[in-house]
Amino acid sequence: MKPGIHLRLAIFVATILLLVGLIGWSAHDTWKRINGSEENLARFQWQSYQVADHLQQKILGLNNEIYLYAAFPPHRDDWTNIVTTFQEFQYWLDQQAPILSSEQEAPLLRQINAAYQDYINSAMAIHARVYGTRRTIARVEELADFETRSQKMLDLGFQLAKAQQDAVEYVRRKSLRTLYFLRLTLLGALGLLVLTGVSLAALVYRGMIAPLKIQLVESRNIAERQEKLASLGMLAAGVAHEIRNPLTAIKTWLFLHQKYLAPNSPEFSDAQLIEGEINRLERIVKDFLQFARPPEPQFAILPARQPLEEIQIFLKPEFEKSGIQIDLHSTPAAQVRIDLQQIKQVLMNLVRNAAESIGRNGTITLGMRLDEKRIRDRIVRVVILEVSDTGRGLSPEAEKRLFDPFFTTKDHGTGLGLPIAARIVEKHDGALQYQNLPGQGATFGIILPQILT
Repeated sequence: MKPGIHLRLAIFVATILLLVGLIGWSAHDTWKRINGSEENLARFQWQSYQVADHLQQKILGLNNEIYLYAAFPPHRDDWTNIVTTFQEFQYWLDQQAPILSSEQEAPLLRQINAAYQDYINSAMAIHARVYGTRRTIARVEELADFETRSQKMLDLGFQLAKAQQDAVEYVRRKSLRTLYFLRLTLLGALGLLVLTGVSLAALVYRGMIAPLKIQLVESRNIAERQEKLASLGMLAAGVAHEIRNPLTAIKTWLFLHQKYLAPNSPEFSDAQLIEGEINRLERIVKDFLQFARPPEPQFAILPARQPLEEIQIFLKPEFEKSGIQIDLHSTPAAQVRIDLQQIKQVLMNLVRNAAESIGRNGTITLGMRLDEKRIRDRIVRVVILEVSDTGRGLSPEAEKRLFDPFFTTKDHGTGLGLPIAARIVEKHDGALQYQNLPGQGATFGIILPQILT
């Protein structure tokens, strides 16, 4: 698994834990707010009834006492009782200041205190009239003023009750907003949690399960291919061994008899034809043996560009006769551990196949690039030696059977060139890849582990 996948997994897990923590904190904070809102709501409801009712009842009681005091000859203790009631009510109003502290209630409480002073002053005017030297009853104007002051106190009491009801409504709306915020937070967090979980599952599948699945399929295909190659190798080795001895005898017999044939005679021409076919059979036998028992590579650390340069120099004159240009692109500096002759053999095979695909008048491009590939269950830095051509590309049938032994599209081919090339590259801990563009050419790449210095 790539290091980047570990980092992304850690980020996803941290995100999930953060979302779970956010959900828990939101639920706890909202529950705390709701409890506080319920307490405030209960307090406001209780105050709404208690304060307004007490104020109104107290004013109505004082009104009765003042009216009786003004209407009938007063007893000397009556006014003293009224003054005591005034003081008790003022003390009660002062106690409400810490409680009635909201933006709506505090101004009303100040108005009530001011109106209460006017109310007391109006009552004092009645007392001065009633308890004066002449002991007359209060005049209508004085009673009307007192009635006005009393009504203002009652109106302010009603306003206080309404303000407290508004405060209750504010607390209720605040609680609803808190619940709405909690719902949005929980839904959003749950949505993000589901999305993160799906993304995590997709990441795990792409980063771990899918590569393992591909690797399993590739391993199975490689095992089947190796088993088939082993069987074919044994068969090829047996066939090559059985053919090689009689073929050597035939070639020796032909060489001896050619000495007695006239150079321009029909018999000499027939002997040359037979010699050509014997040489072709020898090449086939040689390919069979190389496929069956490929030689072990003699490794050396070399610049990756070196086999490309030598192949260009060696094959360029040969292909210029057919109008095929071999170009070598500029390549990055890198080193590989290879058997130079074997890698050149693979490149030569790829270049010749490219030339046959072009036919005449085209370009073969040799190049190299650096990349990262999975080799032997791990990601490593690699060098890719590439051979690209401007030929006709591979047919769908040829692409399916490209590396099958003995499959060939040539008239005189053995079908072992690419299988041998693939086995050579495998012995270098690499792989042979290709990219096909029908009608536009193909690109073959030799993947080799890069030697890091």
